[in-house]
Amino acid sequence: MATKMRTFSREEVSKHNRRDDLWVIIEDSVYDLTHFAEEHPGGLPVIMDPEIAGQDATAAFYGLHRHEVLSKPEYQLLRIGVVEGVEAIKILGGRGPQLSRVPHAEPTWLAEGYHSPYYNQSHRDFQMAMRLLFSEVVMPDALVKEETGGQPSQEVMDKLMDCNLPAMRLGPGKHLQGRKLMYGIVKPEEYDYFHELILNQELARSVMRGYGDAILSGLVIGLPPVINFGNEQLKARVVPEALSGKKTICLAISEAQAGSDVSGLHTTAVKTPDGEHWIINGSKKWITNGVYADYFTVGCKTEDGLTVILVERSPGLETRPIKTSYSSSPGTAFVTFDNVKVPVSNTLGGEGNGIFVILSNFNHERWVMCCCSARSQMLVVEECLKWMNQRIVEGDDPTQGALRSRVAAMIARAETTQNWLENITHQMCNMSYKEQAKKLAGPISLLKSYATQAAQDSAKDAMQIFGSHGLQKTGVGLFVEHYYRTVPFDALLGGAEDVLSDLGVRQALRAMPKNTRL
Repeated sequence: MATKMRTFSREEVSKHNRRDDLWVIIEDSVYDLTHFAEEHPGGLPVIMDPEIAGQDATAAFYGLHRHEVLSKPEYQLLRIGVVEGVEAIKILGGRGPQLSRVPHAEPTWLAEGYHSPYYNQSHRDFQMAMRLLFSEVVMPDALVKEETGGQPSQEVMDKLMDCNLPAMRLGPGKHLQGRKLMYGIVKPEEYDYFHELILNQELARSVMRGYGDAILSGLVIGLPPVINFGNEQLKARVVPEALSGKKTICLAISEAQAGSDVSGLHTTAVKTPDGEHWIINGSKKWITNGVYADYFTVGCKTEDGLTVILVERSPGLETRPIKTSYSSSPGTAFVTFDNVKVPVSNTLGGEGNGIFVILSNFNHERWVMCCCSARSQMLVVEECLKWMNQRIVEGDDPTQGALRSRVAAMIARAETTQNWLENITHQMCNMSYKEQAKKLAGPISLLKSYATQAAQDSAKDAMQIFGSHGLQKTGVGLFVEHYYRTVPFDALLGGAEDVLSDLGVRQALRAMPKNTRL
C-alpha cells in the first residue's frame, strides 16, 4: 500500500536552508537534499544559493536538468512530501511510450483530431506496439551504450528477434511469409511500406544515432542483394541465419579511393584456373556493422566488369574498427581482403551485373534514411519547443522573436520532409518493384538530399536556441548535442547530397517530352 505523502507549507520549507538541513521545492514536491548536497554534480555552492536553499527551485532545476532525472529511483528517495495547497501536475516529459502532446512533435496522422488517407487501424496498432517496444526495451540500452560505445545488449537483440524486427526492416516481400510479425499484430500479407515507415520512425525517435545503425543496419543494405540475386542454395543457407540473428551481414561497397563512384572500385576478384573460386584482393572503408559481421556483400572489379560477391568471414579477410565522431556501436570498419578464396557460386546477379545489383537497393536504403531524418527533425522541434516553454522570459525580451523564427523554419522543414516522404511511400505501395526503380529513383534521391540539408539547418538552429546547453552531452541539451554532432553523417550515407541532387535532376531531364518549349 502506497504511503501518503506529508504536506508542508512554503514557510516551513524555507526554514530548512542550512548545510546540515537542506530542503528545496520542485514543482509540487519537497526534496530533502541534506545528504545529497555533497554529491551534487554542480557542487555545493549551487544548492546553497539563497534563491534555492529552502526555496522553490523549479525554474533553476529545469534550467539545467531534464524532467526524467526526477524519475530515477535514487532521486525519488529524496522526495519527502508535497507543498500545501499546490495541485499535483503530471509533467509531460521524456520520450516514453505515450504520444507527445507538443505541437509538431508527432507526424500529423498521430496528432489528436487530425486525419490522413494513408494510415489504417493496422498501422495505428503497429505504431503503438513499436513505440512501447522501443521506449521500454531499446531506449534504456541505447542511452547506456551511447556512453560505453558497446553493441546493443544480447537481451535487447533477442527481444527484437522474437518479434521478427530484422525481417520487417527489409520491407514487404516473400521473406515475411510464415513469420509472426510484432507478435501477430500485423499479418505478413498486410505489412506494407507504411508499416515499415512507422518502424523506422519509431526507431529514430527512441535511440541514439549510432545505436540505431548498430541494430542490423548492415542487414538492411547487405541482405537484399542475397535475397534478390543469390542462387537458391545460397539463399536457403544465408537468409535464415541472418533473419534469425545467428549471423550478421553487411554491405561492403565504399572505398577510400572511389568515393561515391561505384564504377571506380579498386577491389579485384580473379577466378582460379579451374573457374570454381574467386580470389579477392583489396580494401573497403566505412563499412557499417563490418567489425562484427559474418558475411560481406562485396563489390569487386572483375574481367567482365563490376561484380557483387557474397564473402564469408574467412582467412585473409580482416576488419579493423574506424573511430567516428558519432559512435563506435555500429562497428564501422576498414575491411581488407588478402587472397580471400570464395566459391563462384556466391556471385550475386551474375558476372558483370554488379552495378544493377548495387543500384537495385539504393532506392530502399535512401528511403529508409528519409524516414529516420523526418522523424529526427520532429524530435528536435519538440526539444526546442519544450526548452522555450520552460525558459520563456516574461516581458518583451528581444531574443524571443528571433528564436520563434528559427523554430518556425524547423517546423516547416520537418513537415515538408514528412509529407513528401508519405507521398513517395504511397507511390511505393502502389507500384511494382520495376516501376519503383524506373520512376522513383530521382524523387527519392531529391528527397534524401533535401532531408539531410534540412536536418543540418535545423541542427544549427537548435544549437542557437539551446546556447551553451547544446554543447553538453548531459542535461537539457543531451539530444540536441548528439543530433548536432551526428546529423552531418546522414548527408554522406547512400550517396552525397550533390550526387543525389544531380541524379534527381538528370532523371527529370530524361523524362522531359522532347517537344516542350518555353
